[in-house]
Amino acid sequence: MVVGATVNPIMESAQVEEALKVLNSSLSQIKWRLKSSSKLRLEIDVMALCSGMRPLVMVDYGGKMPELQEHLCSLLEVIHKESTIFEQLRVMVIEDMIYLLNVREFSEYVSWSLSADAKQHFVDLEQDPPKMISTALQSSAIKDLVSVQNFFSLVFTSDGVSTVALHGQNEDRQQYAKSPSKPCQFLEVLDLSSCMQDNQITIPTLNGWLLGYPVVYLFGKDHISDAIYNLSTKPLRLYKVLVNRNASCSNVSPLDELMSFSVPYDLSMEGRNEPWAEAFWLQVQAKHEKCKQVWSSLQMEVNECYPQAIAL
Repeated sequence: MVVGATVNPIMESAQVEEALKVLNSSLSQIKWRLKSSSKLRLEIDVMALCSGMRPLVMVDYGGKMPELQEHLCSLLEVIHKESTIFEQLRVMVIEDMIYLLNVREFSEYVSWSLSADAKQHFVDLEQDPPKMISTALQSSAIKDLVSVQNFFSLVFTSDGVSTVALHGQNEDRQQYAKSPSKPCQFLEVLDLSSCMQDNQITIPTLNGWLLGYPVVYLFGKDHISDAIYNLSTKPLRLYKVLVNRNASCSNVSPLDELMSFSVPYDLSMEGRNEPWAEAFWLQVQAKHEKCKQVWSSLQMEVNECYPQAIAL
């Protein structure tokens, strides 16, 4: 059985305003008291998902688990009832991490990741100094990631979410999973925690792919200490994609962070002129062309970060 497959047209300006009104009224209705910074982050993330600028976001603000999951589920229950604009949004959980995703957009992203067009780059943190590698080098860590990507492709299909693949995974590996899928009253939380079992993939590596970073930090569970050392002792370049929401949508500060990621300085000497950075930027610009009614402008900043303690 496949659920959640409907055509999501390009958002019009009126829909953008409607979406923000519904989101804010729903937050009040469920009495989720967010700090102003967290509320702004949630608005940006939800609009990025609905407009197609991002297929998936990680929610690491607005509280801790399990209360955070309860709030997100309550929010989705209300906004789904209020407007079809949000019909593609779902909650996904992997161990202690929680995400919001657009089913249609994420399904397309997973499919693209496994296609010949996807030229994914990785920073091998098991080596000192770290090295840039691609999927052409079939390391054990890359093979584990591809295995997880293949599983995601069974769950997130062109028709939506395959409940057969999802429930089959939970039943087959229930003894390993921290928690089985829990109902979100009207929607089931997509619990894919079991994808972390039976391989050496780490959460930072998985998140790098899930969040659509052009360069993913790669290391296995038995090399976590190496990865921490190699990142903590090296200067980094921080890449930020910034957007400006249309004035009709909000009166907030002109530039908001859409997403950010880092790359070791020595592996990104050309900054935004790195071939992988240019290819990534073209993809972001192509998405922006389809939703200029939501985001009036787009830019990328690249800054240097000095070595600092990093927890993975």
